[in-house]
Amino acid sequence: GPCVKAHLKTIPPLCVHYVTFCLIQVKRFLEPFRLSQKTLQDISSRLTQDMIKGLGRHSHHKAPVKMLPTFVRATPDGTEKGDFLALDLGGTNFRVLHVRVNEDEKSVLKMDSEICAIPQEIMTGTGEQLFDHIAACLGTFLEKQGLKEQVLPLGFTFSFPCEQKEIDKSILIRWTKGFNCSGVEGRDVVQLLKEAVRRQGDYEIGTVAMVNDTVGTMMSCGYRDQSCEIGMIIGTGTNACYMEEMCNVKRVEGEGGRMCINTEWGGFGDDGSLRDIQTQFDLEVDRSSINPGVHIFEKMISGMYLGEIVRLLLVKMTEDKILFSGKVSEKLRTSGAFLTKFISEIEHGSFQRILSDLGLQWSTADLRAVHLICDTVSSRSAQLCAAALAAVANRIRTNRGLDHLDTTVGVDGTVFKKHPTFSAELRSMVHKLAPKCTLKFIVSEDGSGKGAAMVTAVAQRIAAQSHLIDDSDEDELEEN
Repeated sequence: GPCVKAHLKTIPPLCVHYVTFCLIQVKRFLEPFRLSQKTLQDISSRLTQDMIKGLGRHSHHKAPVKMLPTFVRATPDGTEKGDFLALDLGGTNFRVLHVRVNEDEKSVLKMDSEICAIPQEIMTGTGEQLFDHIAACLGTFLEKQGLKEQVLPLGFTFSFPCEQKEIDKSILIRWTKGFNCSGVEGRDVVQLLKEAVRRQGDYEIGTVAMVNDTVGTMMSCGYRDQSCEIGMIIGTGTNACYMEEMCNVKRVEGEGGRMCINTEWGGFGDDGSLRDIQTQFDLEVDRSSINPGVHIFEKMISGMYLGEIVRLLLVKMTEDKILFSGKVSEKLRTSGAFLTKFISEIEHGSFQRILSDLGLQWSTADLRAVHLICDTVSSRSAQLCAAALAAVANRIRTNRGLDHLDTTVGVDGTVFKKHPTFSAELRSMVHKLAPKCTLKFIVSEDGSGKGAAMVTAVAQRIAAQSHLIDDSDEDELEEN
């Protein structure tokens, strides 16, 4: 960065040689993190094969990339309108929102929202307690909003591993993130929510649509840009969804139209297919994680792990006496001590404080090296993400038999939004790996809130349209 360059001008010539020597050693160390375009192209092809495997009726159960049907059968067409509720449950808090979709202004407005805490004893209590707590908070919110007399459709973002059976039927596979409520795994969460609302007894809800947060990301962008057919999250974790042709979705009846597929691409590599590009540091991050062997791709590119990869690199290079005069601080040896946000801060040029807080004695050569390490790790993340996104874009293009695809990607996540060079690197590499696709990127606003409302609005529109067709069919029968 500029700060480092300014600092270098003041260094005596002999030290410059030392800085250069140090950087050559660092670069040699970072070699396994540098992936050629040919390698990235190959990784993109591997993901394409895994996507096909995940869609297959018989190959699905063994596929590392799950390719889950979402039962979202269209993107917005701009005619959606009305008032909706959204529930967003994915962590220790949950949100309740009132969203208004305005057809004339093509806007999705958050009218109001509330965050409710989930006490520890409820997170590990019974399922009934959890859903009663949610239903009570929803009731209080409706009361405050003066909406208790209305019966509003509801979009439910439930960010836990589920098997979706229909737009309004989703079976919890297992709890994660510190939740462990009894009597919910293997049950339909929509039914549990509806039963809790019934027990509450003083309000009703309309139709419910289950929403994955990645699908919400795509849909929240789809109202203002109707060519948005890919959703992508690259934050703490990573995932993507896209509109697939129904004839390729072998696990769902019906041939016509399209369906949004939640790829769950974080699991790419769980069968060992990325072993050739995993470095010793990736293997170490995986070994010491809470879920070894699972979500290998996610561990190479997402925010939850990038800081830890950098920390392990710093420790190893210091032990090898390349950095910090060979003195590893206790703090640096602590797992998780190097936060992913430090990478963005260091690339912005503010790193003296970070290194001092980690108890490190640094020289100018160390500053240059740390900058290079952060840059290399985040650059690899952007390039791998590009390889995966190129696979999705190329898939849509070939599905539709197009010479050229123009489409929009709705994106969310701190790595994409906060890192200074990530999005530019991602764009430039996608362009190289999918030259026949032009992708426009829109940063999603509140996929799990507004996006969930949009999924519900589209589901309602489609239901209304299909009812109309049924009516006209009957008329024809009567006429004949």
